[in-house]
Amino acid sequence: MAKTLILIPSRMSANRLPGKPLLKINNLSMISHVFKKAEEAKIGEVVVATEDKEIVDDVEKNGGKAILTGSTHKTGTDRIFEAYEKLNIKDIDFILNLQGDEPNIDKNDIISLNNFMINNNSEIGTLAAEIKNDKMLNNQNVVKVITETKLEKNNFPKALNFTRDSFSKNNQNIYHHIGIYSYKTSILKKFVSLDQTSSEKQNKLEQLRALDNNLKISVALANFSPIGVDTKEDYLAIKKIMEYKS
Repeated sequence: MAKTLILIPSRMSANRLPGKPLLKINNLSMISHVFKKAEEAKIGEVVVATEDKEIVDDVEKNGGKAILTGSTHKTGTDRIFEAYEKLNIKDIDFILNLQGDEPNIDKNDIISLNNFMINNNSEIGTLAAEIKNDKMLNNQNVVKVITETKLEKNNFPKALNFTRDSFSKNNQNIYHHIGIYSYKTSILKKFVSLDQTSSEKQNKLEQLRALDNNLKISVALANFSPIGVDTKEDYLAIKKIMEYKS
């Protein structure tokens, strides 16, 4: 049976919304919401990887597990690789990198991605959702993924490109990229040893480093588009949705 480890990179010094991991929704920090969603998926051990002692304290206070990492990482992927090496857990086949700022991620989408990875023995996998309106298609803050074939419930096609570009209409297989990744352990090791590529730096999308180095990324269809929290407005919107639901 394949073994998966879920790692959640998190840090206090986000450019647009400093301190966001500890912002509260229903009296629970955002990072602890994500941790609990990951645990509910029941696919493996869950650990938060962070450079900030206050995030470790918060996660542990709420019954989770966290590990301190260095503070010089260029990307979240570098951070989770350090955490994986420090944890030194044997026989891990896949490492699932979950964003710490998507507290309303659907646990079934996490389970689905993990199943696709195991069943296809894939190198790297990620999620994408249907783009429901032109506003999203035109929004340069929304990361899109273009897939080789149409995304369906039961397929796991190859990603051809990731972009922030605006599109006037969806005449190709363009989807809303959701920033959750699963890596085969050996591929994660290879990925972090590669230099950042110019397209990665230019677009601020680290997944382009994989494509630029001919690593295959497969894409599963998500049932649900989580709201990523980048700004104060995002936080207030998601707080309203999640507190209203409960």
